[in-house]
Amino acid sequence: MVEAVLIDLFSLPANLQSNIQGLLHSTLETIEKCSSIPAPFVYVMCSQRQGSKRNGEQESLLPALRDFQSLKKRLEVVHALTTAAALYTIKQRLDEKDLSIIKIILPTIRKDFMKVYVDHLFTAVYQFEFEDLQVASDCKNLQIAEPQSEWQMLPMQDVVLIQSEIQMYLESLPSLKGELTILRSSLIPDDIFLHGFTTRTGGISYIPTLSSCNLFSSSKRRDPQVVVRENLRRLANAAGFNPETFHRVKIDHASAVYIMGKTEPDSYDGIVTNQKGVTIAAPGADCIPVLFADPVRKACGAAHSGWKGTLLGVSMATVNVMVSEYGCNVKDILVVLGPSVGPCCYKLPHESAKEFHRIDPKCVRLFDSPSPYIDIRRATRVLLESGGILPENIQDDSVTDQNQNITFCTACHPEKFYSHFRDGTNFGTQIGFISIKG
Repeated sequence: MVEAVLIDLFSLPANLQSNIQGLLHSTLETIEKCSSIPAPFVYVMCSQRQGSKRNGEQESLLPALRDFQSLKKRLEVVHALTTAAALYTIKQRLDEKDLSIIKIILPTIRKDFMKVYVDHLFTAVYQFEFEDLQVASDCKNLQIAEPQSEWQMLPMQDVVLIQSEIQMYLESLPSLKGELTILRSSLIPDDIFLHGFTTRTGGISYIPTLSSCNLFSSSKRRDPQVVVRENLRRLANAAGFNPETFHRVKIDHASAVYIMGKTEPDSYDGIVTNQKGVTIAAPGADCIPVLFADPVRKACGAAHSGWKGTLLGVSMATVNVMVSEYGCNVKDILVVLGPSVGPCCYKLPHESAKEFHRIDPKCVRLFDSPSPYIDIRRATRVLLESGGILPENIQDDSVTDQNQNITFCTACHPEKFYSHFRDGTNFGTQIGFISIKG
């Protein structure tokens, strides 16, 4: 059943402009008469001219709005200078109410344009149906998803203009939750490498569990790619790298490693490079983002190490590729463990805990319980040291530094970090990134 209706009056063709009151009145009448209880939320999207006052614009629609008292508290007129701004505002309203099934009523001429906006500003979490503004007077059409007619592909120049409009609008938005903050390790020499670990502040993501510098989009989350790209652009500006040469691992919770410049696998949790100016990154939202740097051979790596990847040895797999591919000496490689869930919070079923117990009994606390506490950082350190990494070349300041500045527990610090363990399925993602300076 439709949860929200969006009526697009943004760029009405000339033949409809003279009858805007009648069109809006008949559409609202259909919604009021035919809707289930409770009625859907209704958003009327209108153009606001540069310098004009919203109240004046809304006054012109009042005659069509005043008859619908039952919709009054669920009806909002949204004025904006651009379609991108109006749609993004409506998206915020939908997300506040956790709505995802939306009917868009609009002129036929706008359908193909609207599809491009929707594809960019929304994700697969949302379901959209489209109805022609001139025929939206049938109860059946309002409540049931009709088969969509074939979409016409917009000319590429129109798509580029829409993309540019969206980007300009997102760039204009203020940062949320304070300034963008980057955590840096003193172990990695900053005359050779640019690196850091992000926190959750300084981006534009507004959904509580994603706010605000979320750096990963998926079909299961409400943050679209365009928002994540804007967050990345702001990070790149603050950190000093080029977002166009940024490469993030494609998570598989395993131990495959991609060598930059060679054929890219479909998925991998480690990535290495010796190319200057290329920024590589690994995400984490409890899993460990691990950074690797060899100042002698001038090579670097990044790995995503969750509990499965830790057991499969993704960190040593990354080290081994640096050794085989770039001639690195294992004793020269520096390793920094980023923000991740600590043994204070993280539990696994007993069967999985046994695997960590085999690595080192100290990796497991309350071993005999059904869900013991697990120290995936310690397991990572033990495996790295077993592979030849010097203990002094591993930074895990949850054990080496009382004044923690990198390896915070993500679950314990909601103001600083995202946590899948704490926040559930619609969680945000921070990253660790590294590049070789030119």
